[in-house]
Amino acid sequence: MNYVSRERLQKIHEASMRMLERTGMKYHNPKAIEILKDHGIRVEGNVAYFTEEQLMYWARKAPSTFTLYARNPKHNIVIGGSNVNPAPLYGCAHIADKNGVKRQATIEDYVNYAKLFHANDDFHVDGGLMVQPFDVPIPSSCLSMFYATYTHSDKAMFCVAGKEEYMDAMLKAAEVAYGGKEELLRHPHLITIVNANTPLQLDVMMTDVLIKFAEYGQPIVIAPCDMAGSTSPVTLAGTIAMSTAEALATIALAQMVRPGTPVVMGSQSTTADMKTGQIAIGAPEGALCYRYLGQMAKFYQLPSRAGGALTDSKVVDTQAGIEAYMTFLACCQNEVNFIIHSAGILDGYAYTSYEKVISDFEVVRYVLRYLREFDINEDTIPLDLIDEVGHDGEYLTKDHTFQYCHTEPLAPTLCSRGNVQDAAHQYELNIEKRYAQLMEAYQEKAPVCDQEVLNKIKDIFVEQGIDRELLDKIEAM
Repeated sequence: MNYVSRERLQKIHEASMRMLERTGMKYHNPKAIEILKDHGIRVEGNVAYFTEEQLMYWARKAPSTFTLYARNPKHNIVIGGSNVNPAPLYGCAHIADKNGVKRQATIEDYVNYAKLFHANDDFHVDGGLMVQPFDVPIPSSCLSMFYATYTHSDKAMFCVAGKEEYMDAMLKAAEVAYGGKEELLRHPHLITIVNANTPLQLDVMMTDVLIKFAEYGQPIVIAPCDMAGSTSPVTLAGTIAMSTAEALATIALAQMVRPGTPVVMGSQSTTADMKTGQIAIGAPEGALCYRYLGQMAKFYQLPSRAGGALTDSKVVDTQAGIEAYMTFLACCQNEVNFIIHSAGILDGYAYTSYEKVISDFEVVRYVLRYLREFDINEDTIPLDLIDEVGHDGEYLTKDHTFQYCHTEPLAPTLCSRGNVQDAAHQYELNIEKRYAQLMEAYQEKAPVCDQEVLNKIKDIFVEQGIDRELLDKIEAM
């Protein structure tokens, strides 16, 4: 772990506390204002002012670790501590081909992505807003995506935030799927994102989502995305202090709704490009923000979320590889617990591609292997074999090599070794091959769903205006 000194973390903490006491946090939803007033927080208009004592009192109500339960128990994950959990991308509206030509995503793309993440053993979470399908009604698409994830994966469930009535329907569906509200309160099965706006605000819809999920005890990822020099101070210290304040003020609200609600302290903060004003998610300053977020969350004894395999590149190229590896490694080295965007992001979150998903899967494999310690014992340091081979022998044909050759070195699925005529073209071919392998593997791993449960979920969603034929189509994909 790449430690930051306690002194530096304390300075950021103190600045965040002063920020929330002096500038305050603006809440646009009247429900939030009433909750804050009821719990003794000073409010002027729609701006709340916290003392350090108040903030820390509520932040300490949140668990330092929690388990997110999957339909298939082998995919249960622990979020918090030193655990690192890669998770799918979130928020892309368009898909690009390998040449960067963009098109609108469809529900079939969404299902394909769900299948890819289900087939990949490095991921135990599926779903979320992996792509925004444009061939389904947009306002209620959070329910279409919920149904697509539930029918095509039995991993831990990442849900898309939406309007209050759709959150009600989603949580009712979860009661059907997982055995009732009390079971959800005991064993959380859903996780969603509530993004604080910057500078220092929380909007109406995000507040509604926070309240609904907190009432059900379902985990909430709270993650501002400050852009240094644009929506937050240009200095990293100022940006990190602001994003810390935004996250803590939102966490406090969640705990007021239901003390003990699992939350994940997050930050997607990075710098703005000073030439264009656009977000620069592949910048080293972003990686530094993720490093400090991981450390600040530990400072508060909270689970953390940041980063991912991020890039500003428009295609899968050298830039994409450099930036994705840097940002994902920064998260892992600082024990960020829940890493959304671990595969698939291009062009500052603007779009995704199948090629980027597959390429990032390899980044995840490499980094997780780098993090995994190797055994040191008499068998892994084979002194007798070393004596036998001496100075003039070889190890390639030895039983010891055969014993460990499939588990000790990681075999690449995309990267080429040895003689290759056209390495760039070979990489493209390897991506196509890996995609086909994963989709074939999905057929063997595809979950079985209880049809009675599916019918009940469909009834709930049809009441919200979702076309039953659309749900049947999603189920059959």
